[in-house]
Amino acid sequence: MFSCRSLLLLLLTVCSLTAPSLALPFEQRGFWDFAMDGEMGDLKSVMMRDEEGSAMEEQPPYVSLCPFGCQCQLSVVQCSDLSLNAVPKEIPKDTKLLDLQNNRITELKENDFKGLTNLYALSLVNNMISKVHPRAFAPLLHLKKLYFSRNLLTVVPKNLPPSLVELRIHENRIKKVAEGTFSGLGSMNCIEMGGNPIQNSGFEPGAFKGLKLNFLRISESKLTGIPKDLPDSLHELHLDNNQIQAIELEDLSRYKHLHRLGLGFNHIRMIENGSLSYVPNLRELHLENNRLTRPPMGLADMKYLQVVYLHYNNISRVDVNDFCPRGFGMKRSFYNGISLYGNPVNYWEVQPATFRCVGDRLAIQFGNYKK
Repeated sequence: MFSCRSLLLLLLTVCSLTAPSLALPFEQRGFWDFAMDGEMGDLKSVMMRDEEGSAMEEQPPYVSLCPFGCQCQLSVVQCSDLSLNAVPKEIPKDTKLLDLQNNRITELKENDFKGLTNLYALSLVNNMISKVHPRAFAPLLHLKKLYFSRNLLTVVPKNLPPSLVELRIHENRIKKVAEGTFSGLGSMNCIEMGGNPIQNSGFEPGAFKGLKLNFLRISESKLTGIPKDLPDSLHELHLDNNQIQAIELEDLSRYKHLHRLGLGFNHIRMIENGSLSYVPNLRELHLENNRLTRPPMGLADMKYLQVVYLHYNNISRVDVNDFCPRGFGMKRSFYNGISLYGNPVNYWEVQPATFRCVGDRLAIQFGNYKK
């Protein structure tokens, strides 16, 4: 069990977007374990960096109480696993990290977080929240991280704090994201909203207007195509475990900054020729567990592509120029991972020159195919 100091160090890590990603559906196994993906620096320096330029001032010392049953130390208030049916009263005003996960809270009321102006991270994971007062988050002037996963929300809560950087709201019952839902959230760079029963029609035009996201995951939903009008600033887009059947020419036209694209575990049979030309900076492409019969056209023209997952498709043929450009020196980064196992293509039928732009032969994975 983490000490409060270790817990605090874990929580202060911003959503890491630079570490290699396997594009698997997000799974939270422990207490805010995703925070471990980043670097854990000194507590004081991290705090000062995140709060630099803010209006926060030192509060005068005072004796604070701790809600019954909770543990309070180093501005961390841990009230998890207490069968609470409401947010506890008398939370210390200097609280920066508030853990309310694994309780039975059903509603967030207007004054539940009154006075918590210094709160940095709030976890409400695994409760039964279905109702949020429009002004519930109004006091949280410096909230950066909000973890709202595994609840009973049918819509994204209104009036989220403008200071918010990271929102985890997966595994709820959200079917609609209305126009302007994220308006005023110019600091947001990471949204995880997979595991909701949302369809393409559930995203109204302008739903993501104003956002400058780096990371977005809408996995394990009911999408049949790539949603329109997602933020064009995205570096990572994960749409794994949906019902997407094809990638059409204009589907990726907005996302020239993408570095990682996750489309695994869909029903993709066709990727229209020219589609990948819109994502010239792509480093990592996940198309595993789909229904492709050939490697996508255009891979050879992607100068920076380093990882391609194509395992468990229906690929029966690989040509000599499917992955590498014809001319020498045209590819800026060699491949360090190409997976083709679980396909009916036989490795001895593929010419060795097919992988001439792979840095290490061990990076090519064929394996055995079983019907």
